[in-house]
Amino acid sequence: MATRLSVEHLQRIVDEAFPDHTPPVVESLEGDTLVVVQGVDERHGRPGGTVSGPTMMALADNAAWLVILGHIGPVLLAVTTSLHIDFLRKPPLDAIAATATLVKLGRRLAVVDVAITSRATGELVAKASVTYSIPPHD
Repeated sequence: MATRLSVEHLQRIVDEAFPDHTPPVVESLEGDTLVVVQGVDERHGRPGGTVSGPTMMALADNAAWLVILGHIGPVLLAVTTSLHIDFLRKPPLDAIAATATLVKLGRRLAVVDVAITSRATGELVAKASVTYSIPPHD
Protein backbone atom coordinates (compact mmCIF):
# COMPACT_ATOMS: atom_id res chain seq x y z
CA MET A 1 0.00 0.00 0.00
CA ALA A 2 1.44 3.39 -0.98
CA THR A 3 1.96 6.05 1.66
CA ARG A 4 0.88 9.66 1.19
CA LEU A 5 2.76 11.34 4.05
CA SER A 6 6.43 11.20 5.02
CA VAL A 7 7.82 10.49 8.48
CA GLU A 8 8.70 14.18 8.75
CA HIS A 9 5.16 15.28 7.89
CA LEU A 10 3.70 12.83 10.41
CA GLN A 11 6.09 14.15 13.09
CA ARG A 12 4.97 17.72 12.42
CA ILE A 13 1.34 16.63 12.83
CA VAL A 14 2.16 14.97 16.18
CA ASP A 15 4.12 17.99 17.43
CA GLU A 16 1.28 20.36 16.53
CA ALA A 17 -1.54 18.11 17.79
CA PHE A 18 0.02 17.47 21.22
CA PRO A 19 1.93 20.65 22.18
CA ASP A 20 1.47 20.20 25.94
CA HIS A 21 2.70 16.60 26.08
CA THR A 22 5.90 14.74 25.44
CA PRO A 23 5.11 13.71 21.87
CA PRO A 24 6.09 10.32 20.53
CA VAL A 25 8.80 10.22 17.87
CA VAL A 26 7.89 8.75 14.50
CA GLU A 27 10.83 6.52 13.56
CA SER A 28 9.71 4.93 10.31
CA LEU A 29 6.87 4.29 7.90
CA GLU A 30 7.52 1.48 5.46
CA GLY A 31 4.61 0.04 3.52
CA ASP A 32 1.83 -0.88 5.94
CA THR A 33 4.00 -0.57 9.06
CA LEU A 34 4.86 2.44 11.22
CA VAL A 35 7.18 2.55 14.25
CA VAL A 36 6.79 5.27 16.87
CA VAL A 37 8.70 5.64 20.15
CA GLN A 38 7.48 7.21 23.39
CA GLY A 39 10.04 8.56 25.81
CA VAL A 40 9.12 7.70 29.39
CA ASP A 41 9.75 9.41 32.72
CA GLU A 42 8.14 9.37 36.16
CA ARG A 43 4.97 11.02 34.78
CA HIS A 44 4.39 7.89 32.65
CA GLY A 45 4.91 5.45 35.50
CA ARG A 46 2.89 3.75 38.14
CA PRO A 47 3.84 2.21 41.49
CA GLY A 48 6.26 -0.65 41.03
CA GLY A 49 8.49 1.20 38.60
CA THR A 50 6.65 0.28 35.40
CA VAL A 51 5.06 2.13 32.50
CA SER A 52 1.38 2.85 33.18
CA GLY A 53 -1.41 1.25 31.18
CA PRO A 54 -2.79 4.62 30.03
CA THR A 55 0.64 5.52 28.61
CA MET A 56 0.75 2.29 26.60
CA MET A 57 -2.86 2.74 25.46
CA ALA A 58 -2.15 6.30 24.31
CA LEU A 59 0.89 5.12 22.36
CA ALA A 60 -1.13 2.33 20.70
CA ASP A 61 -3.84 4.84 19.76
CA ASN A 62 -1.33 7.38 18.42
CA ALA A 63 0.51 4.73 16.41
CA ALA A 64 -2.74 3.53 14.82
CA TRP A 65 -3.79 7.10 14.00
CA LEU A 66 -0.42 7.88 12.45
CA VAL A 67 -0.18 4.77 10.25
CA ILE A 68 -3.67 5.55 8.95
CA LEU A 69 -2.79 9.20 8.25
CA GLY A 70 0.35 8.04 6.51
CA HIS A 71 -1.89 6.29 3.99
CA ILE A 72 -4.91 8.61 3.69
CA GLY A 73 -3.22 11.98 4.20
CA PRO A 74 -3.81 14.62 6.90
CA VAL A 75 -7.39 13.67 7.77
CA LEU A 76 -7.01 14.74 11.40
CA LEU A 77 -10.63 13.98 12.33
CA ALA A 78 -10.20 10.23 11.90
CA VAL A 79 -11.27 8.97 15.34
CA THR A 80 -10.93 5.84 17.43
CA THR A 81 -14.04 3.67 17.51
CA SER A 82 -12.50 0.71 19.33
CA LEU A 83 -9.29 -0.07 21.17
CA HIS A 84 -8.61 -3.45 22.75
CA ILE A 85 -5.29 -3.96 24.52
CA ASP A 86 -3.69 -6.92 26.26
CA PHE A 87 -0.91 -6.15 28.73
CA LEU A 88 1.57 -9.02 28.56
CA ARG A 89 4.58 -8.05 30.67
CA LYS A 90 5.60 -5.36 33.16
CA PRO A 91 7.99 -3.06 31.26
CA PRO A 92 10.69 -1.11 33.08
CA LEU A 93 10.19 2.65 33.29
CA ASP A 94 11.99 3.32 30.02
CA ALA A 95 11.13 4.17 26.41
CA ILE A 96 8.53 2.03 24.68
CA ALA A 97 8.03 1.52 20.95
CA ALA A 98 4.86 0.76 19.04
CA THR A 99 4.87 -1.06 15.73
CA ALA A 100 1.55 -0.38 14.02
CA THR A 101 0.51 -2.55 11.08
CA LEU A 102 -2.41 -1.58 8.90
CA VAL A 103 -4.64 -4.66 8.63
CA LYS A 104 -7.53 -3.13 6.68
CA LEU A 105 -8.02 0.28 5.17
CA GLY A 106 -11.51 0.92 3.88
CA ARG A 107 -13.27 4.11 2.90
CA ARG A 108 -14.92 4.53 6.32
CA LEU A 109 -13.06 2.17 8.70
CA ALA A 110 -9.46 1.16 9.30
CA VAL A 111 -8.15 -1.67 11.49
CA VAL A 112 -4.62 -1.63 12.91
CA ASP A 113 -2.65 -4.15 14.97
CA VAL A 114 -0.14 -2.61 17.37
CA ALA A 115 2.73 -4.37 19.14
CA ILE A 116 4.33 -2.44 22.01
CA THR A 117 7.86 -3.35 23.05
CA SER A 118 10.21 -2.14 25.76
CA ARG A 119 13.26 -0.43 24.32
CA ALA A 120 15.22 -1.48 27.41
CA THR A 121 14.53 -5.21 27.11
CA GLY A 122 13.23 -5.66 23.57
CA GLU A 123 10.33 -7.70 24.95
CA LEU A 124 6.76 -7.48 23.71
CA VAL A 125 4.86 -5.87 26.60
CA ALA A 126 1.42 -5.21 25.10
CA LYS A 127 -0.63 -6.00 22.00
CA ALA A 128 -3.55 -3.89 20.77
CA SER A 129 -6.17 -3.92 18.05
CA VAL A 130 -7.47 -0.47 17.11
CA THR A 131 -10.34 0.48 14.81
CA TYR A 132 -10.73 3.99 13.41
CA SER A 133 -13.62 5.74 11.75
CA ILE A 134 -12.52 7.78 8.75
CA PRO A 135 -14.61 10.82 7.83
CA PRO A 136 -15.34 11.57 4.18
CA HIS A 137 -12.26 13.09 2.54
CA ASP A 138 -10.60 13.61 -0.85
